[in-house]
Amino acid sequence: MPSRLATVVTAGSAALTRLRGGGRRLLHPAGHAFTAEVMIWGTPGPPTGVPLLDVPGRYPATARLSKGVPTPGSWPDVLGLAVRLHRAEGRPFDLLVSSAGAAPVLRHLPLPRRRFAGTYSSIMAYRTGARRLWLAALADPDSVDLGRSLGEVAAAARSADAPRLVLAVASAVGPWRPFGQVTLGDQLDARTDAALAFDPVGNLPPDLRLAGPLAWLREQTYAGSRRVRGASTS
Repeated sequence: MPSRLATVVTAGSAALTRLRGGGRRLLHPAGHAFTAEVMIWGTPGPPTGVPLLDVPGRYPATARLSKGVPTPGSWPDVLGLAVRLHRAEGRPFDLLVSSAGAAPVLRHLPLPRRRFAGTYSSIMAYRTGARRLWLAALADPDSVDLGRSLGEVAAAARSADAPRLVLAVASAVGPWRPFGQVTLGDQLDARTDAALAFDPVGNLPPDLRLAGPLAWLREQTYAGSRRVRGASTS
């Protein structure tokens, strides 16, 4: 993309972020952040070719559940989950997923819903080698329910049995294949939440990248919002 267009898009997202006021995020401004742990079991069936998904491991993480618009209370909204997997070496892995349908035709569309437990999809495809794949966080039927509002999410995280979501991978039309889970821990304070800045384009393993022109648009939009907020992606 021409550098002039990148400048325009970045400046536009920065201006919209200023209009929100108070250094709030342009996208998904209302949310709660938590300490977390990511457990990777490994991909069932054919490997993806991405070691971070295929090789079992345990990682400290930061997670944030949010509302997109945001609508009040438990009103329907496009819900979001951001997970930063902290690695001992290299950049972190930032996974951002939005509420979507579980069926193949619906996993590419952000869909409003009330409940925070459900299917979250990357919406956009990732590319590894010549293949494309989608990542998701799915409801764990054995987990504490996350509820229908951010207040209920915070209450669930304080319960004795920490809430969990299942991580999964799929092709464009194939079934979701669970490869791990994310477990929520303690809620982080408002200042720490405000300072978080996820980078779904730059913070990826070296063998995984977002595919398609929307990846470029997403990169410029997040960059403009981060610049105004003075937030860091590391």
